[in-house]
Amino acid sequence: MVDEVERVFTVPLTVTKVVPRTKRAPRAIKEIKEYVLRHMADKSADKDDEKGKKKDVWIDSKLNELLWARGIENPPSKVRIKAIRFEDGLIEVSLPDE
Repeated sequence: MVDEVERVFTVPLTVTKVVPRTKRAPRAIKEIKEYVLRHMADKSADKDDEKGKKKDVWIDSKLNELLWARGIENPPSKVRIKAIRFEDGLIEVSLPDE
């Protein structure tokens, strides 16, 4: 079994523009978690088990600061992230090293 899987994504956050202004940055965080779970799901998981939970996604503090840098009302419209899925199912999301 593969120990860890690493991928780089560009996550669109345009859905945050349709929620109320005071809920946009928290919605951006939820959207990143949902996107990562959708694209990094473990294909070998049993159908009876839940494939992924939002609590299994860990967001790095630097990514969180980037989302909140312009305040709660104006998160970025897209963000580039690096996601690593570990063997135990935990997914770590951070900014890509450039």
